[in-house]
Amino acid sequence: MNQNHPTTRDLPLDPAGSALLFIDVQNFSADRQGAEYDGMDAAHFETHYGAFFRHFETTVLPNMQRLQAGCRAAGIEVMYTVIESLTLDGRDRSLDYKITGFNVPKGSRDARVVDGLAPGADEIVIPKTSSSVFISTNIDYVLRNLGVRQLVISGLLTDQCVDSAVRDACDLGYLVTVVTDACGTHSMERHEASLRLNRGYCRQVTTDALLAELDRDAL
Repeated sequence: MNQNHPTTRDLPLDPAGSALLFIDVQNFSADRQGAEYDGMDAAHFETHYGAFFRHFETTVLPNMQRLQAGCRAAGIEVMYTVIESLTLDGRDRSLDYKITGFNVPKGSRDARVVDGLAPGADEIVIPKTSSSVFISTNIDYVLRNLGVRQLVISGLLTDQCVDSAVRDACDLGYLVTVVTDACGTHSMERHEASLRLNRGYCRQVTTDALLAELDRDAL
């Protein structure tokens, strides 16, 4: 019987076979002026999203920026997903997104990655219309063409689109690393619960730990 496969998820990155994937860090939901919050009064916004944005702006986004810079320096492919319909009226989006009321029209400002994490000119941005990027896009095909076997995931929301990507990537044969302090959701309770529940599918590290790993690889 062939046993030529990893026996642990706790493996350092091989930069040549790795990619960093940012999930849905876009104007629609990661900018205070995004369409997800259209028409919301200030009190409601503060109650439901104030803490989320303070944590995102002071901790999560700066960690994402450090990851982006570190992976670029290490020659690791940096990629992005955004929620974005293929049509203006969103008729192509998933039933779940239709029921939820999410429609990010193609080409809209809401569909762009936030300025603080802007993609480079030759970095790949993949629009999606489902929670898991592996369901509504060709990302698996793209990753395999790039020679990626280890996938580093950071993004929003920890317990929704990030979690879906982690589990699907694991089942498709990728070794997944989640950067725990470079992900966020609408409460720390939800964030921590999600990390507990997907620990069996991935390696979990902090931004500092991953960047230290890349520095050791560079020596």
